[in-house]
Amino acid sequence: MVAGLLFEKPSTRTRTAFEVAVLRLDGKAIYLASENLQTSRNETIKDTARILGDYLDLLIARVYDHNTVLQLSQYANIPVINGLSDLEHPTQAVCDLYTIYERQGSLQGLNLTYVGDGNNVCNSLLLGAALTGMNMKAACPPGYQPPNQIVKKALELAKSTGSQISIMENPQKAVGDADILYTDVWVSMGEDIEKEKRIKDFQGYQINSALLETAATGAVVMHCLPAHCGLEITEEVLEGGRSMVWSQAENKLYSAAGLLEFFCNENNISTR
Repeated sequence: MVAGLLFEKPSTRTRTAFEVAVLRLDGKAIYLASENLQTSRNETIKDTARILGDYLDLLIARVYDHNTVLQLSQYANIPVINGLSDLEHPTQAVCDLYTIYERQGSLQGLNLTYVGDGNNVCNSLLLGAALTGMNMKAACPPGYQPPNQIVKKALELAKSTGSQISIMENPQKAVGDADILYTDVWVSMGEDIEKEKRIKDFQGYQINSALLETAATGAVVMHCLPAHCGLEITEEVLEGGRSMVWSQAENKLYSAAGLLEFFCNENNISTR
């Protein structure tokens, strides 16, 4: 297996997890920084995808625009794994669901409350919860809620699993029955110009000890990292006994390996 990692954005966990996973599966990983490709000189994604599809067995793409992932998938003629786009972060959701399952032994009927920005991580969690029968509430400030097409798709998926999906504004009301509290950064990559406004808009959406105490008994906390203590989460909670953040981060490696093995098996790609 020869896997390409086409990354337009910096990465610690996603890049390292996939590179290590490829190596442990006896494959070869090639890191393709976007600034070193001809796409930086206006070669089209379509043409790039065709060439990479001829050279590689599969591709992991971490990009700004979700349409880039769609074009890569359409023209590469090899499996393309979305390692993050502006719309979704499915590899993170796989890791998160596995982490919850590992601790709880089941996903069906659990209550997950996401507090903060209705971003790509939130979007993929909504879809993942709906697929697995886990209930999810997303408490987001006005103007920062998940896009309608994601919510609509999650609600449609939930019809067959019994999952309850809801979007609201008040985090205190959202966490009352939560078994898991989840948050992400208030200012994602590419949003630095909005930093001051976002920090102001997200006041009251911090996971701290007071909010955690209003959740269900034994509720745990998750964060996909990197964390900015004092903003979306306090250091006390991040480092506390109810934090699953570090086992969640470790599981990025195992979920990456599982995804690679799945796509190799599905496409008859040798991992030796």
